[in-house]
Amino acid sequence: MAYKSLKEAALDLEKTNQLRRIRMEVDPHLEMAEIHRRVYEAGGPALLFEKVKDSPFPALSNLYGTPQRTDFLFRHTIKQVEKVIQLKLDPSDFLKKPFHYASAPFTALKALPLRVPFRWSPMSYGTTTIDKLPQIKSWQMDGGAFITLPQVYTEDPEKKGILGSNIGMYRIQLSGNEYNLNEEIGLHYQIHRGIGVHHEKYNRLNEPFRCSIFVGGPPSHALAAIFPLPEGLPEVTFAGMLNGRRFRYSKQNEHVISSDADFCITGTILRNTKKPEGPFGDHLGYYSLKHDFPVMRVEQVYHRRDAIWHFTVVGRPPAEDSSFGYMIHKLVKPLTPQEFPGVTEIHAVDAAGVHPLLLAIGKERYMPFRERKPEEILTIANRILGSGQTSLAKFLIIAAEGDASDLTTKDIRLFFNHFLERVDWTRDLHFQTRTTIDTLDYSGSGWNEGSKVVMACCGAPRRTLKAVLPTHFTLPEGMDHPKFIQQGILAIRCPPFLEAIEAHKQAETLCKYLENFDLRHIPLIIMVDDSDFAVATVNNFVWVTFTRANPSHDLHGVGAFTLFKHWGCRGSLVIDARVKPHHAPELIPDAKVVAKVDQLFAKNGALAGLI
Repeated sequence: MAYKSLKEAALDLEKTNQLRRIRMEVDPHLEMAEIHRRVYEAGGPALLFEKVKDSPFPALSNLYGTPQRTDFLFRHTIKQVEKVIQLKLDPSDFLKKPFHYASAPFTALKALPLRVPFRWSPMSYGTTTIDKLPQIKSWQMDGGAFITLPQVYTEDPEKKGILGSNIGMYRIQLSGNEYNLNEEIGLHYQIHRGIGVHHEKYNRLNEPFRCSIFVGGPPSHALAAIFPLPEGLPEVTFAGMLNGRRFRYSKQNEHVISSDADFCITGTILRNTKKPEGPFGDHLGYYSLKHDFPVMRVEQVYHRRDAIWHFTVVGRPPAEDSSFGYMIHKLVKPLTPQEFPGVTEIHAVDAAGVHPLLLAIGKERYMPFRERKPEEILTIANRILGSGQTSLAKFLIIAAEGDASDLTTKDIRLFFNHFLERVDWTRDLHFQTRTTIDTLDYSGSGWNEGSKVVMACCGAPRRTLKAVLPTHFTLPEGMDHPKFIQQGILAIRCPPFLEAIEAHKQAETLCKYLENFDLRHIPLIIMVDDSDFAVATVNNFVWVTFTRANPSHDLHGVGAFTLFKHWGCRGSLVIDARVKPHHAPELIPDAKVVAKVDQLFAKNGALAGLI
């Protein structure tokens, strides 16, 4: 089944009891987001908000709310797309199993976009204004209303036409700050984004940088906008294949308009013009703060007759957009060895905010005739850190294939257990300092600035991990409440991080103090603000540890040394994962809205029984 619209997908889910309609009027200011978060966390259905306060348009969220529902939406096409991907990996397979791949060429034909006259397009139905769109604000400190699932379309000025296009998911601020309502909107896009390549080229040309922002349409269109396709391969092709229906588009006033979308905002990105964008509650679980970003002058807002506003709520993972990561891993996995030779498995850890923590397994074949140690996997790690989106990884932990038959990056506890049994902290830490990190990560030394570390392990176990403290174990004054996250990983509650020099002294004092104890079975120690919280779940552990630490500044060690510019430690590695003054604020729901929604979900409330 190829969906022709977002409404078709919603009705398909409703038939199978995977969607609920909310018929009461709901406020887009924080209330819709609070309802969404509760339903998502409960593994609940997709939500169709039929009455959005101050907007004539209904809104849909939690469409991709579970991996199972995401699989359901693409159940008719996913196998065929996997076959096309497999042929890319090994074209000779077609000759070996021609009947198995018989449908692959027809699937590939869906990649070709189809132009239709604008007068025939559903998007020719009507126009509206920015202020009439659902003004959804998810977090109390957000700078305004945002589009959270936009499909931002631009074309390469050196390769005009839809096959020279890029569709990316870059957040769009509709209101607030210094934007002139209905006339301007803000575009937030970061490094390693296709639109940035186009923008740089237009800056050298004397012609307008036209942009179209699609919202809604078949579920494959939003997924295509976030999919890590090779540079030069337009997202419209992948959207067509994954939907089983060619991407349909029209041209109107020199702008491309998706014929299957629900809304399309057209305009021009202004030359040499920036305005403050944000704050915005983002997918690391913190706010991304206010910074200057490009501005688009709005020309027109088109919509179809039965338009539904498609949105999600961004916040600490896992969240609805985690299903994008699920689907990306599922489809890209067969191509991993081709993209990263020697890599057998790779996992951007969603619970840690994706970019802060990357786990990988690679082949170690350089010196098979002597003691195994990290060599080839270090080369592989450099390849990972030098490629596209994975170059934003802050902590890259890589293990060698073959050291354990059950090793997988998907089981985080198992992976850390394997790694910590084998790592040699005197040898296996490799830093990059004063480099770029994810724009949304405020743990570094500046905006988009910080450090990276590769941690590698290879060979037989060096230690047995235990969750037992040494006899008569004590801590320096002001540090207490030691708790084990799992065998070999200890969290210690420490005083608040108030000032860098003093905090550094605290960490060094702890490391020196721990030299008094035999900690061979505890190779990793985490300094935290709340050890109970850090040990409660594996998700809490990876979120606290890897979103709040800058490797070059926050890694300390028992028995630390520097030898010819190589830093290591002879005892436990200590990571300072306390909240720092320069970090962005954590996302906390508004108490009044929480209380109101409590009543809606209570017995006899308007949403009783929804979850």
